[in-house]
Amino acid sequence: MIDVKLLLNDFDEITARLRVKKVDSEVLDQLKQYALDFKKNKQVLEELQAKQNADSRSFAQWMREGRDINELKRGLEENKREIQKMNEVVSSSEERLMQLLHSIPNIPDAQTPQGEDESDNVEIKRVMEPRVFGFKPKEHWELAQQNGWIDFEGGVKLAKSRFSVLRGEGARIHRALINFMLDYNEKRGFEIVSTPVITNASCLFGTGQLPKFEDDMFKIAGKTEESDGSECGNELYLISTSEITLTNLYRDEIIPAESLPLKLTAHTPCFRKEAGSAGRDTRGIIRQHQFDKVELVAITHPKESDMMQEYMLETASGILTELGLPHRLIQLCGGDLGFSASNTVDIEVWLPGQNTYREISSVSNTRDFQARRAKIRFRDGRKNTLVHTLNGSSLAVGRTLVALMENYQNEDGSIDIPDVLRRYL
Repeated sequence: MIDVKLLLNDFDEITARLRVKKVDSEVLDQLKQYALDFKKNKQVLEELQAKQNADSRSFAQWMREGRDINELKRGLEENKREIQKMNEVVSSSEERLMQLLHSIPNIPDAQTPQGEDESDNVEIKRVMEPRVFGFKPKEHWELAQQNGWIDFEGGVKLAKSRFSVLRGEGARIHRALINFMLDYNEKRGFEIVSTPVITNASCLFGTGQLPKFEDDMFKIAGKTEESDGSECGNELYLISTSEITLTNLYRDEIIPAESLPLKLTAHTPCFRKEAGSAGRDTRGIIRQHQFDKVELVAITHPKESDMMQEYMLETASGILTELGLPHRLIQLCGGDLGFSASNTVDIEVWLPGQNTYREISSVSNTRDFQARRAKIRFRDGRKNTLVHTLNGSSLAVGRTLVALMENYQNEDGSIDIPDVLRRYL
């Protein structure tokens, strides 16, 4: 959630940067008006409260002096009624402001280039040269079926389209990749955490999935129960990323400054409806409703978040390098940024079967956007200050398996195994 004070103090600058994220000008003008209305109403309330306090002190003084208090008493009672009315006005204007503010994305920072869509993203660097094949490389779904690694029909039979079943060597290598990623991240100082894959609406609001992206979430049907057997009205959802659960471990908390940075990593299945992706990546496992991902999350001092983003990028890139998979780093432009991100660098892995690079990781700095929504602060001397939160895939496991299959294939369709995975097999 963006800072209302920042919005009011420099409205033109902030709204210009938000327009890069395609926020409608009318919505921004409405947001400013709501913020000004709330500020004005709150000032009126504070003036009434100040008058009530001053007149209450006078009332006590007049009582001691034996003066006529009737007129002052009537004034106090009238002012009290005005305060009650104004409290309702302030609450209403604040609720209206917050509802609109919750749908406003994070502000792109200075490192984010301007641009409309992915065609305006900027390549930062490439790591490793793609292998030159002496034959036409196959795509991963051909290799998967030839080697019996992935059962696409089985996934449809058990659930529906965009689900699949890993079998035999495919399932073993998938598990090996998860273990390798977690071990690598742990060596880089990230604590391994295992979280639930079901979460509540408060957590989804904290990291920015709700209310705007509810249509892309799988909601748990039916009512839930508390431990005492009573029905609980809280709605539950399947997580779309463990960024949600890792970040919200610290929701509504004040972290000691000496504990920062907090570096966390987790493996979970993730669930997305993939709303709006009809017709895209319908073959194979590039875009599934259920997929596994190893995530990185960092909670830092605001002065350290840029350095942490670089560290997280080095970590995700390092895994691909160890696996011998060529990749490149892409700075996303404002028009391609996610809702909560202020700055994002994607890592794209080379897929020879498709003869292109495909996204396998996004490392984002959300600055204090999520921290403000989730109320995550640290003790900064005598005051509490919002932390910065960052998240990144390290990596999408299914897409890493795809990249391994396509880059390590042989002409006869067999697939070699990278040396770093052999000890896990």
